[in-house]
Amino acid sequence: MNSPADTPLTPLTGVETVLLASPRGFCAGVEMAIKALAWMVRAFEPPVYCYHEIVHNQLVVERFEESGVIFVDDIADVPAGRPIMLSAHGSAPEVVSAARAQGGYVVDAVCPLVTKVHHEVKTRAEKGYQIVYIGHEGHEEAVGTMAVAPNHIHRVESREEVAALPQLEQPVALLTQTTLSHRERADVLEATKERFPDLWQPGRSDLCFATTNRQAALMEIAPRCEAVVVIGSANSSNTNALAELAREAGCPEVYRINGPDELPARLPAIVGVTAGASAPEDLVRSVIDRLAPSEGVEEIRVTEEDEYFPPPRNLRELLGAIDAVTLLTFGGTDRAALDDRSIDASDVLKTLAGPTP
Repeated sequence: MNSPADTPLTPLTGVETVLLASPRGFCAGVEMAIKALAWMVRAFEPPVYCYHEIVHNQLVVERFEESGVIFVDDIADVPAGRPIMLSAHGSAPEVVSAARAQGGYVVDAVCPLVTKVHHEVKTRAEKGYQIVYIGHEGHEEAVGTMAVAPNHIHRVESREEVAALPQLEQPVALLTQTTLSHRERADVLEATKERFPDLWQPGRSDLCFATTNRQAALMEIAPRCEAVVVIGSANSSNTNALAELAREAGCPEVYRINGPDELPARLPAIVGVTAGASAPEDLVRSVIDRLAPSEGVEEIRVTEEDEYFPPPRNLRELLGAIDAVTLLTFGGTDRAALDDRSIDASDVLKTLAGPTP
């Protein structure tokens, strides 16, 4: 199956300049999860199973499916003994236990930033706190986080929901879904402080640094744009937050797209482009190719990102035990291929479509 990034499309006319936000696209957690699942694909006979989408991006999921990965929403759908990865969004404790109980090799690719929130939920609950959790209903990260201490946590995402909370006699803590925007969090945080003046909060914000950086980069270009294109899937919280932020900045045209085939037929002269944290760079490039700006691309960078999350420990140990010939997928000829920090996840995705040596 060809992805939108692989399919030649007729370039648009009329776009003069693309303002390209940076940072954009893959964050450190997504990089780690994609490379980890790719290594599982190469290390095990198919199929490899993954609980929920590894990340919220249509193209990424399709590429893994083409490589023999089966995504499931219930651990019971995984045959006993088959390898399974748990998604970057974090899983409920009972899901992790069920995955380990089915007897296969289990890799938990949860983002370390989500793990931090899970740890705070557990710690605060053990200390007798009730937790107000700002998060989107039904989002996988929120579902997994709330399951850590279901009798101690109350999910909210609006002032009205804060007002509807019961009177809490115990001390109250506040935690947040990592992929929310500052805008989504600020009003609810203020309302929670008003209701619970002695509210406990972590010393460092739960909001993902990558989400914050992508929003800052977008706000740098938005005042100059006549239209903004946000690349990412509809079920990606941080992607939707970018689109909403562009609208709030007053941009007259905002488009959230999966790939270049979804661009509108006509766009104005100055178009801003950014991508959610689950969108690969080759999608960004294919969108720019179709926009075909007559005066070129101006990249606006607000900060450098050098955060790195290594693969889960048990996967690193597995890779160290496997003969290097099984890992030549990434173009190397020796164990330098195991230095995953030097490998870009977007490049890893491209190798999935190629033949296994």
